[in-house]
Amino acid sequence: MSLHSEAQLNVKFYEFAKLMNVHLNHFPKSEKYGLAQAIRQAAYDVFALIVECQKRYHKKTTLTQLDVRHEQLRMLLALANELGYFEFSAGARDAREGERPARQSPEATGARRYLAISRLVDELGRMIGGWIRSEKEQLQTTAVREAS
Repeated sequence: MSLHSEAQLNVKFYEFAKLMNVHLNHFPKSEKYGLAQAIRQAAYDVFALIVECQKRYHKKTTLTQLDVRHEQLRMLLALANELGYFEFSAGARDAREGERPARQSPEATGARRYLAISRLVDELGRMIGGWIRSEKEQLQTTAVREAS
């Protein structure tokens, strides 16, 4: 038995939120109330808009807001990656390669962390895009039926 597409979106968001919070806890201490908080707030705004869309009868405006806020979240995460914040562990930059021979370099660790979280954000985006297309098709079908 498969989940309804809106329930799948909730499950995917929970998966993303768990991973996001783990990674944000490792951001530098100077960004605890800066970029990390902005990312966290954008993610929670996305979730609030998902719930709002699920409850509204007319979803067009709310879906547009959801799409915009999701893109803002994606850009905030990309900025954090560019600034190297995914290379941090417990608020400090990971040690360099020579200090931990059995571990990956901080750059590789940061890239791996960003890749994992960006995959989830991309998947959320595809699900949101599908929802928007579905609503547009439903509106077009209704308009054609009413015109006949």
